[in-house]
Amino acid sequence: MATVRVMARTLATFYAFGGAAGLCICAGAPAGARRSALVVLSLVALAAAAVVARWGARWPRPVFHGTVGVATVLIATAVAISPDSLTALGASVLIAFVVVDAHLFFSGRQALAHLVGAVVAVTGALLLSGVPLGTALGVDLVLIGLGMVIRRLVIRASGASRDPLTGLRNRRGFDEAMRELMGEASRTREPLSAVLIDVDHFKSVNDSHGHEAGDRVLCRVAEVWGEALPHGSVLARHGGDEFSLLLPGIDPPEALALVRSVCTLHPDISLSCGVAGYSFGESASQLMRSADRALYDAKVLGRGRAELVGGAGSGGAVPGSAPAAW
Repeated sequence: MATVRVMARTLATFYAFGGAAGLCICAGAPAGARRSALVVLSLVALAAAAVVARWGARWPRPVFHGTVGVATVLIATAVAISPDSLTALGASVLIAFVVVDAHLFFSGRQALAHLVGAVVAVTGALLLSGVPLGTALGVDLVLIGLGMVIRRLVIRASGASRDPLTGLRNRRGFDEAMRELMGEASRTREPLSAVLIDVDHFKSVNDSHGHEAGDRVLCRVAEVWGEALPHGSVLARHGGDEFSLLLPGIDPPEALALVRSVCTLHPDISLSCGVAGYSFGESASQLMRSADRALYDAKVLGRGRAELVGGAGSGGAVPGSAPAAW
């Protein structure tokens, strides 16, 4: 899925072009109260474009469900009140913007819900405008086909940000998420914690049992942590035996407690973990260097433990952690 900044830019662009297209459609519509109403709706879309462009990058992700829904309502209303069937068909084309937004912004089921809503709304509006059912169904098929193609392209593009072995984000995907979450933390002043995780003695596992055994260890860590972490967490595999984690809304001491708790869920796999908190104004590289220092402390203190940067190094060992039980 797109970042909030990309979502805001895309949505603002579509609102702007949708409003401008609406005014062009109005120019060819018969004069009267309905054409005036269409002009008003087009101006509302242009105003919405300005609002999204100015403030959209600061909105939480769920807000975009509402803004895409509003676009559906505006377009369906424009189709329904069109003075003739030709104008209604022209206005219905704009619903393609909603289909594109939905599949770029949201996960599969959420995108499908928006697609269904858009198809139902525009079909009903076209029928109210006197457009034959066959023509309305033809528009629907175009929208559904467009949604399917965009979804496939999104899935293919997202593969560039995924680790093929574990299915987690890779370094590129992690960096994208970090930029977004750091921006949100700076705006909201909510805490953000970063964690670096190393599988202890991983090379010996590969040397003694083969790379397939090592792959199973990595997949096991990804599975356990993926299920145990709270919603909104970002877990990634940086490569080799190293994982990284972002915990938005969780301060460093809470993050340390969470990491130690999750480590106990796989006592047969020993991990060394370093935890750091984001300080407003620092860069992503500074934050990760802090987590790396904490990870170094965990290794120096004996591995199989989690440490907070600047911590005293006491009480960090994970209960039941086995340094080499594979």
